[in-house]
Amino acid sequence: MNWGVAIPLIIFLCSLFFFGIYATKYLKHGPDFLQEYFLGGRNLGGLLLAMTMVATYGSASSFIGGPGIAYNMGLGWVLLSMSQVVTGYFTLAILGKKFAIISRKTKAVTLNDFLRERYQSKWVVILSSICIVVFLFASMSAQWIGGGRLLESFMGLSYQSALLIFTLSVLIFVVIGGFRAVAITDTVLGMIMLIGTIIILVGTIIAGGGVPNIIEKLTAENPNLITPFGADGSLTPLYVSSFWLLVGVGVVGLPQIAVRAMSYKNAKAMHTAMIIGTLVTGAIMLGMHLTGVFARVVIPGIEVGDTVMPQLTLTILPSWLAGIVLAAPIAAVISTVNALLLLVSSSLVKDIYINYINSKATDQFIKKLTLSVTAIIGILVYIVSIEPPDLLIWLNLFAFGGLEAAFIWPIIMGLYWKKGNAYGALASMITGVSSYIIIDRLFPDLLGVHPVVVPVFLSFILYVLVSLFTQYKKPTQQQEIIDKFWYVSK
Repeated sequence: MNWGVAIPLIIFLCSLFFFGIYATKYLKHGPDFLQEYFLGGRNLGGLLLAMTMVATYGSASSFIGGPGIAYNMGLGWVLLSMSQVVTGYFTLAILGKKFAIISRKTKAVTLNDFLRERYQSKWVVILSSICIVVFLFASMSAQWIGGGRLLESFMGLSYQSALLIFTLSVLIFVVIGGFRAVAITDTVLGMIMLIGTIIILVGTIIAGGGVPNIIEKLTAENPNLITPFGADGSLTPLYVSSFWLLVGVGVVGLPQIAVRAMSYKNAKAMHTAMIIGTLVTGAIMLGMHLTGVFARVVIPGIEVGDTVMPQLTLTILPSWLAGIVLAAPIAAVISTVNALLLLVSSSLVKDIYINYINSKATDQFIKKLTLSVTAIIGILVYIVSIEPPDLLIWLNLFAFGGLEAAFIWPIIMGLYWKKGNAYGALASMITGVSSYIIIDRLFPDLLGVHPVVVPVFLSFILYVLVSLFTQYKKPTQQQEIIDKFWYVSK
């Protein structure tokens, strides 16, 4: 084991436990426990909100998979990746005040709480919970694999041993502290991610002999590496543009991001978060993906893209600094895993068990069940992650697309269109998810765009048409919903 690298990482992982223990003093029982555990008491300031969104969205794909693809595809993938810059801005701009106001008014703790109040349908809640569990399980597996591979690379452990250490570190931290612990550490993790990105980019440029020399060598190897079209010419303008839906605007439909729009303290915090989040996300995405491209000159011949960043870091930096820098991707992975674990746990405990199985569960039982379910989910993901795929970014992007196809219109139209109803939401979710899976598996190159584009379009059409054709059903219930969501007392 390379102790020069390992010691900074061990210190970093141990520090997480202290944050978790600190956050336990806020945890209470019953409804207060759920609001605190899953939303941090709705009291996040601007910096905390921005950094928890950045750290949640910045994941193994951003620090491992994305740079690995950029290594193979060139600067075209950097251009594509920059569509992620607007993620936090669009989420807060579109959901923003209205989502926060409605969630407080209806006492919504989870995204499904919002959907249940908006559509008054247990089938909407059950279907959305299934989507959350299935697609986020896939996304969590990608993060678990990323964490295991990182520890494997720079601690000299077997993949299975590294995966076990990662699992124990995450589970102890999340189960102990809940959302507030996640939000507090996300601020620290976000700063580590930003600093680590800057260090590794500067180090790569120096090792490559400067940007002009790197560009010259890339051009000599393959002129397409420095064009917007990718090394193999597959990054067409239409395909790249479609990614603005998948990892840009469409992120509004990701439950793990949307739920953060429920948790901030006031409008000032939201506006501050929009500015800070956009700047930090832009710096991280640009820096990491440029590093991936430039690494092709510094360490040529890498066959497995997910190993590019760990190998690059260990090659160009001294051991002690490599250990600090490698905390950045570990930070990204852990922060994302934390958020996903809490979201899946809340879907099962709050949205299914309490709402539809045992609404009279005692406060103490709710707390024990929540902690137990969170731990069990983590263990299951660990088991699934023991045999990993070659490039985890595709697993993560598949989960992104499925969640966006399911949730984007029930959330957005549910907030802004009075005529939307449960029938439209169900039709939208079923159409979006089923068409996405079919297109992704069977027709991935349909119309030359990413597989999520057509399902999102179809799900919108079905949401509108079905809602309009079923307006006559349950008119009294629909009017009550409109009064609750749109009525403002004078």
